[in-house]
Amino acid sequence: MTAPLAYRRGVGAVLLNDEGLVWVGRRTDVPGGAWQPPQGGIKAKEEPEAAVLRELKEEIGTDRAVIIARASAWLSYDLPPHVAAKRWKGRYRGQTQCWFALRFTGQESDIDVASAKHAEFNAWRWVTIEELPGLAVAFKRPVYERVVAEFRPLAVPSAPGPSAP
Repeated sequence: MTAPLAYRRGVGAVLLNDEGLVWVGRRTDVPGGAWQPPQGGIKAKEEPEAAVLRELKEEIGTDRAVIIARASAWLSYDLPPHVAAKRWKGRYRGQTQCWFALRFTGQESDIDVASAKHAEFNAWRWVTIEELPGLAVAFKRPVYERVVAEFRPLAVPSAPGPSAP
């Protein structure tokens, strides 16, 4: 009997704009175009906080964001067996992810999903945090439901800056 495959370590980013909406991109590799927040693997000796900012830059073209919260626990999902056999050369059963909530500090013009070396997204938009689970592929929905429950209080409009006299 062989040991079960390990989980790949990764990060996920709930990127919030000033209106409290979450950035999602439409995946290029999913028929029907599932939408998801940026996420990806953690490199050897890389801290999750550095990884989430790197993934933002790689996947959406900008790292103009500040981390405002880290999920209280790592969240895991299993890939369907037919996907696990192909993804990551079949070495992992799924991912265990450290999720972060981040406040977007840039302009929408800073976002460029086409700038990625291997574009994962072909479109993007802002959605309410409640919409996340319904936009995802089925095997990721339980993780997104937990992310929503944890970060829901942060998905509110930002307080306006001081007004000029």
